[in-house]
Amino acid sequence: MTQNILLIQDDPSDANAVREALINSSDGSFQVEWVRRCSEGLERLAREERQRPCAIAAVLVDLSLPDGHGIEAFDRLFRAAPRIPFLVLSASHDEDAAKLAVKHGAQDYLLKGRLDGYLLPKTLGSMVERAASAEALFEEKERAQVTLNTIGDAVMTTDVQGHVTYLNTVAESMTGWSRQEAAGRPLEEVFRVIDAVTRGSMQNPVALAVRENKTVGLTPNCILIRRDGVEAYIEDSAAPIHDRRGQVIGVVIVFHDVGAARALPLKMSYLAQHDSLTDLPNRTLLSDRLTQAIALAHRNGKKLAVLFLDIDRFKHINDSLGHAIGDRLLQSVAQRLLACVRRSDTVSRQGGDEFVILLPEVAHVQDAAAIADVILLALSTPHHIAKHDLHVTASIGIATYPDDGTDAETLMQNADLAMYHAKDNGRDNYQFFKADMNVRAVERQFVEVALRHAVDQREFVLQYQPQMNLGTGAIIGVEALIRWRHPERGLVPPAHFIPIAEECGVIAAIGRWVLREACCQAQTWQRAGLPPLRVAINISAAELRAKDFVAGVRATLLETGLDPRYLELELTETFLMQDSKSTLGVLLALKAMGVQLALDDFGTGYSSLSYLRRFPIDTLKIDQSFVRDITTDAGDAGIVSAVISMGKSLDMRVVAEGVETQEQLAFLQEQRCPEGQGYHFSRPLVAREFTRLLGRSVPKTLA
Repeated sequence: MTQNILLIQDDPSDANAVREALINSSDGSFQVEWVRRCSEGLERLAREERQRPCAIAAVLVDLSLPDGHGIEAFDRLFRAAPRIPFLVLSASHDEDAAKLAVKHGAQDYLLKGRLDGYLLPKTLGSMVERAASAEALFEEKERAQVTLNTIGDAVMTTDVQGHVTYLNTVAESMTGWSRQEAAGRPLEEVFRVIDAVTRGSMQNPVALAVRENKTVGLTPNCILIRRDGVEAYIEDSAAPIHDRRGQVIGVVIVFHDVGAARALPLKMSYLAQHDSLTDLPNRTLLSDRLTQAIALAHRNGKKLAVLFLDIDRFKHINDSLGHAIGDRLLQSVAQRLLACVRRSDTVSRQGGDEFVILLPEVAHVQDAAAIADVILLALSTPHHIAKHDLHVTASIGIATYPDDGTDAETLMQNADLAMYHAKDNGRDNYQFFKADMNVRAVERQFVEVALRHAVDQREFVLQYQPQMNLGTGAIIGVEALIRWRHPERGLVPPAHFIPIAEECGVIAAIGRWVLREACCQAQTWQRAGLPPLRVAINISAAELRAKDFVAGVRATLLETGLDPRYLELELTETFLMQDSKSTLGVLLALKAMGVQLALDDFGTGYSSLSYLRRFPIDTLKIDQSFVRDITTDAGDAGIVSAVISMGKSLDMRVVAEGVETQEQLAFLQEQRCPEGQGYHFSRPLVAREFTRLLGRSVPKTLA
């Protein structure tokens, strides 16, 4: 949706720079309306304040205007439209004024000398999104407060002077006044209340709510005297009603009989302690139960266990099938968890796709492991939801009392750390907490922060490993392998940072850099007169799921000039099976472009021949774990031979990875494996060294 931005700025060149940055932004669609004077901005904002809904999403204002300067000009503009977010543009020497404007109500400020096509749209988009979210949250909160304050039988409203403006049907019955008769009358005349003990008049709740500008309640010993003299014990509360600008314009009074008042706290207490989606105990109730269980275990010298469970790749289900399906899946998971535990145990939803199971009494820590096994098995059965068979797994972390902590917070934290360790170990498993996990958590945080810096500072480098024709000895392809050249730690292998990059969202930026760098290098070799080589790069699941991935590949090929047939994208077998329907569409689009596709680490997943025939795969790469023992393990030798035969029958190229010895090479040649890759031929080399290898490489027999 297009966001309309009002730009108040005198300098045409600065205004054009702002307009270009916003209109050409890839992070959102912006339309810029430009005025040059403070007075023109005030006139435009005055029209905007009379308009509903707002046409202007945000205001960009320069603090140097012909008819207004600094904080005085900002205050005039902000007062004209306080509900619209403002972003201040300031020269560096006026930065103090810009900071003051933020204190006076601006969302943020930017220095004009640092504006670019990335920072300005990002800042403005985030600001508009925050403002919209804040307004929605404010309105939702107001509605929620009114709803809670009006739970009961009778509702009345008054103006700020205390004159009745509304009664609902129940209020008419309890007071004896009709809505028409009560309208405009003083509250004391319609709503006569006395103290049940003293029989004296009670304080007017309207005056109290207006004076204190907050919800107030009268004493529980309160009697309402109906118009005909009949008395009823009630409890009531009064809350101020605000207009859009926060001014009190009246009061709403909610009152009900004592029976209803006794039932309400019980209901509210339940809602406050249970998750609204699954009806499981929430983190508040779990914390209370865990604290009590720790005290009981301490007193009796017993153990207890906390299991922290996170559904693997739940975000992908929400993104692909929608939040409604995701919510029903969470409900299904909750029911299965309840079926796995004892009545004395607690299953709690922490929020999102996280659950915590409290086992208040376990004889041995292995009892917790047994429950975890039962849970993993129960969740593995497909969940039938809205004609979808959803296969989900979970990662579970286990912490026990007193070994892993003696208080609720420590046990929860350590179980959470163990859960992340389970994810790092391939998901769909459980892990017990170990003391060194705290060290690893700190290390993980360090790597995540350093990774974000590495993207900006271009600390990554590609190394290239040749792929050989095992019959002729010619180099026919190359795999580009990323390395992180950390300024302090030296060369960091991908296994140490790629999983973290995927989880913290940096992988997309890294992947774009790898794709462009590899394509540029392949084109450089061709321009140098070297034989054209197919360059292969690894693609993560997060990259392939991105909506703009195919467009990004196409744009990179156009930019670098590389023929698509010389680009090969490698994806893992496990990911191929996760969401075959949506994955197939992406792969077909890449194939239509002319890009080659390879299935990496083949044999380690669970694909079948029928699945392979569905996907437009060009190359099968036999995982090095099978190649390693082909000369000593008959089982691995049989698997490799079968994959080679299967690849030929499917008209696919087959590449054996991890070839390290002459004996392995001889076996592969005997089985007529077309291609190989590994240290026996060459270690990964930087581009300069690989260029020299290409220059002196000539086809020859490898035997």
